[in-house]
Amino acid sequence: MALQIAILHYSAPPIVGGVEAVIQAHARSLIKAGWQVTVIAGRGEIQALPEGTRFELIPEMDSQHPEILQTSLELEQGRIPAQFESLTNHLESVLAPVLETFDNVIIHNLFTKHFNLPLTTALFRLLDKGSLHGCIAWCHDFSWTSPHSQSKVHPGYPWDYLKTYNQNIIYVTVSKSRQQELAGLLGVPAQEIKVIYNGVDPQNLLALSQPGEALIERLGLWESDLVLLMPVRVTQAKNIEYAIQVTAALKQRGVHPTLLITGPPDPHDPTNMEYYRGLQEQRHQMKLEREVKFVYDSGPETDQPYEIDFGILGELYRVSDLLFMPSHREGFGMPVMEAGLVGLPVVSTNIPAAAEIGGQDVFTFRLESSPDEVAQMVQTWAEGSSTYHLRTRVRKEYTWRAIVNRDILPLLKQSEAA
Repeated sequence: MALQIAILHYSAPPIVGGVEAVIQAHARSLIKAGWQVTVIAGRGEIQALPEGTRFELIPEMDSQHPEILQTSLELEQGRIPAQFESLTNHLESVLAPVLETFDNVIIHNLFTKHFNLPLTTALFRLLDKGSLHGCIAWCHDFSWTSPHSQSKVHPGYPWDYLKTYNQNIIYVTVSKSRQQELAGLLGVPAQEIKVIYNGVDPQNLLALSQPGEALIERLGLWESDLVLLMPVRVTQAKNIEYAIQVTAALKQRGVHPTLLITGPPDPHDPTNMEYYRGLQEQRHQMKLEREVKFVYDSGPETDQPYEIDFGILGELYRVSDLLFMPSHREGFGMPVMEAGLVGLPVVSTNIPAAAEIGGQDVFTFRLESSPDEVAQMVQTWAEGSSTYHLRTRVRKEYTWRAIVNRDILPLLKQSEAA
């Protein structure tokens, strides 16, 4: 049975904001990881949340709720309004039966911002009563240290809750500088606070379709050091056996490469199919099953041939690091132009598109070059490209998928055990 996760904030999508965007990404990534996610907020709509998310609306959680707004105006002047306790008691009574059913509760900014102090106070009371399990405070911003907000908080109850450390909470900040800031505010060592960065969503940023993203995950491209794209059919003219040897040489040099051949063999041509089976055997003999990938045998059903359309091919261009064309011969070599359009470096033999159109803007090599010579050329380019370094680091370490698997899932398990 999937563990139950609650995510709390003043508001949720479609409200536009930095925290709301993080909540959207957390919900989507956790659901993909097999967890059941419920977003609980004072404003929002279930239609704007990722498919599979549950939504619980509690209007008084909204920082813009009329009663909360009036209460906050008086609190900002240093006065505790008459309705403060009744609002706090109401929120506590509404939240208690909802939150006690969850294995983990992720609370965004409510423990460090002053926008709804009755809500903050209610959550502290629920913690004291043991009604919050696996509580994680995701702390993006802090009223007590913000130049804009610190004049709106005052010494004493209830403002001190916004700088009170609670041992039943796991604290998370989104950067090391915020970690130091929060540690000083709470009066605890910095190592008591986790740092988990925000991530990027490659599906949206790179305009990936669901089939394209699923294929990319099956191919393991997000984890690769260097993706060499061969957008070609499996024919002897493409010199794929040489590309496999270059991949082996890169691996020996300490690189974790992926050679990706996108096109199929011709199943009706016995010679062509024999060549394809020979490439598979070469891959096996050289122990390169992880490094050499044929889209043709990477479908969702592993025993069925798989082919892609030009739309998904374009997606593979966008996630690859360079175009590799070691062809014996080409009438033209359209992939060189396609690579140029998407900003992909080209390493190629002296085919017409490389020589006549690419000119000095592509890396060319002779067919007589050894695979290790070409591997050295590719590695030298990679080591000298700051664009490649940043791209690879983000792909491997800072996508939401990577952050959830590396940082968030272990944190949820840790808080569950606690």
